[in-house]
Amino acid sequence: MSVSVVIPCYGSARTLPRLLARLMPVLRGVSPCHEVILVVDGSPDDTWAVASDLARRVEGVRALHLSRNYGQHNALVAGIREARFDVVVTMDDDLQHPPEQIPLLLAALEGERLDLVYGVPHEEEHGFLRSLASRSVKAGMAAALGVRAARSISAFRAFRTRMREGFDGLTGPHACVDVALSWATTRVGTVPVHMSERSDGRSNYTPRLLVRHAVTMLIGYSAAPLRAASYLGFLAGIVGLLLGAAVLWRFVMGDTTVAGFTTIASMVALFSAAQLVSIGVLGEYVGRIHGGGMGRPSYVVRERAETTDDGTAGRVSDGIDSPIGAGSGSGGR
Repeated sequence: MSVSVVIPCYGSARTLPRLLARLMPVLRGVSPCHEVILVVDGSPDDTWAVASDLARRVEGVRALHLSRNYGQHNALVAGIREARFDVVVTMDDDLQHPPEQIPLLLAALEGERLDLVYGVPHEEEHGFLRSLASRSVKAGMAAALGVRAARSISAFRAFRTRMREGFDGLTGPHACVDVALSWATTRVGTVPVHMSERSDGRSNYTPRLLVRHAVTMLIGYSAAPLRAASYLGFLAGIVGLLLGAAVLWRFVMGDTTVAGFTTIASMVALFSAAQLVSIGVLGEYVGRIHGGGMGRPSYVVRERAETTDDGTAGRVSDGIDSPIGAGSGSGGR
């Protein structure tokens, strides 16, 4: 199989040379047709300088420089749309995903049984809080979004490039590659792999950002919060009916004592909370609709770097205002 490896890069100026030094021999061993796409996601350090230099010096390496930080999944979408070969492999830039494990993912895709394979670590990669937050996000994806393999999701994945047709219309700033892939196939598998410790710096995915990502996915790809708001209003209504029935019963039985301020205040607070939560959920959806109507792009490519066929360094400035315009660059669809 011919292979395109997509790597979103942020703050990885020191790890990219080591990653490429290990990755390229692996790719040469698994396929004569291969490429590496480095997507620099508006990194504030020298990551673009390093990535573009690698692209000019190493055959089969291309680099994209996004005009600002759009987020890991948006950067992945940009790279996936640039892929030229049969299979796309995505991995992190911090050497936590050993390149030597890529043949395991590709072997699982042999034949036509599977379309998507996740590399699942033998052991937890992170601390307790981070792992708990990650498991919670995956459980939410499985329950609310209907992603069957959500509990096995990993950033180390391999899938057939044709699967990207399932998210051709994916636009806007809130992309999620795993949800989009779930639209295209249910033939998903997992492979146990060994993960390494992060070799440099700290992960940008804190528990807080993972929770934020979960909220983005729930609101952006599911109507579950709207249903939850309806259930909350229904529950509050039942509580109100029960309280009303209790007051009426006491009146019929001759107890005409008016309930005190505490009871009234509690009822008002209960119903007000239900209303405000429901309005807040509706507001989030309206805000997403408004944001989509504004035409915010998923990503914009500032410049590219790669080695041309004659061995000389080539760099082409390019702008991609939205996923629909992704075919304007070399190798794009």
